[in-house]
Amino acid sequence: MITPMSRDNLLMVADSEHNADMLYAVGMFVPDPFIFLALGRRPVIVLPDLEVDRARRLARHCRILSLSRCVRRLERSGRHQPDIAEVIQQVLQAHRRRKVLVSPAFPHGIAQRLRRLHIKVKVKKGPFLPQREIKRADEIKKISAALTMAEVGLAEAIQVLRSSKIARNGRLQYRNLPLTSERLRTVIEVAILQAGGFAAHTIVAGGAQASEPHEHGHGALRAHQPIIIDVFPRSQKTGYCGDITRTIVRGRASEAVRRLYHAVSRAQSLALSLLRSHTPCEMVHRSVQEFFSSEGYKTRRHNGRLQGFFHGLGHGLGLEIHESPRIGPGSADTLLPGHVVTVEPGLYYPDVGSVRLEDVALITHSNPRNLTKFEKVLEV
Repeated sequence: MITPMSRDNLLMVADSEHNADMLYAVGMFVPDPFIFLALGRRPVIVLPDLEVDRARRLARHCRILSLSRCVRRLERSGRHQPDIAEVIQQVLQAHRRRKVLVSPAFPHGIAQRLRRLHIKVKVKKGPFLPQREIKRADEIKKISAALTMAEVGLAEAIQVLRSSKIARNGRLQYRNLPLTSERLRTVIEVAILQAGGFAAHTIVAGGAQASEPHEHGHGALRAHQPIIIDVFPRSQKTGYCGDITRTIVRGRASEAVRRLYHAVSRAQSLALSLLRSHTPCEMVHRSVQEFFSSEGYKTRRHNGRLQGFFHGLGHGLGLEIHESPRIGPGSADTLLPGHVVTVEPGLYYPDVGSVRLEDVALITHSNPRNLTKFEKVLEV
């Protein structure tokens, strides 16, 4: 939950189902937009009546105000149908404040209305809640739990692939029906749902489709070709995310794909060895890029398409699937103890095959701790 920021006057108007800053600040899911103000030692939140009692249980660090009571107070003072900006003004006046800091995503209409009410609204530079980058012990446990959900889904997918039959045309069949990306994705997402998570846009991309890193995958899956499976669920209970990627071949991988897989595995090991406190993120990415080049896997454009390693090495993980710090080219971020980051090198060649492996690591004062427990196996 948010730490005291008495001089910041932070203002948010959002729901906490979709806004990670709001969820971090209050620690509870609220489906409709509400008011959050960091004023002094105890933040103030203004909620509809149906949420007030629940908030008193789940957001004890906040002072809870009833929206309807705030509106009635304004009406008694002569305001006709007061809007949300007038409620914010009322709370600010009670704390003798006349200015607020908001995020770049703050609703423009409310900001304009506040300015007309002589409230100074300024967009905060940099991360709105920078303390979100450094994960507390309880947050690390929640990320690990979400990562376990991802591993449950992946395990189900690999079991299906292992049990599938290889037809004469090379396509996979499972329980006498064609095994498609869509069907395998459903297996993964149902397993995660049963484990208490929610997964959407899970990547199950085989063959040439896997050469586009964010291609979700569609159609029949084939034997003897690499299938990239990237699973990134969100815990329904906590809102924290997990993230894992494995590359699987049902049958026998070609020698070229074996070499790709070996190179990516070694690149990931190299990256993990470099994840030390106070290390520049860009340096870690560059080291992996240079390793691939030394192995003969240069990043270049061929026939109008990028090939090789052409995405960032990793990203922060928490209440959002992509958070700071960013481990990629041009990143100005530096690793610090408490950062939780993905490590996901990949090589992509439409004519040969594509491989990506992804684990999640916790940066500590000494060696990084790999939070991912799932095995790495190329062939099943």
